[in-house]
Amino acid sequence: MKLPRDVSGDDLARALEHFGYDVVRTTGSHMRLRTYRNGEHYVTIPRHPTLYVGTLASILRDVCDHLKINKEEIIRYL
Repeated sequence: MKLPRDVSGDDLARALEHFGYDVVRTTGSHMRLRTYRNGEHYVTIPRHPTLYVGTLASILRDVCDHLKINKEEIIRYL
């Protein structure tokens, strides 16, 4: 499935809330999210109006590897 091109950092953070991630802190232009599903895991998301496709793909890959799910499951919420 092709990644969407118009996803903001805030949109991605809201989508990850469906998978147990919560915003722990916001420093400058970045958000730090944490989950305890399948063990503790942190991910940092830039709060840009539009994320680069490579950045989005990297964050999704990291989250999917930790949660053992497909990217398509997260993309449905974007």
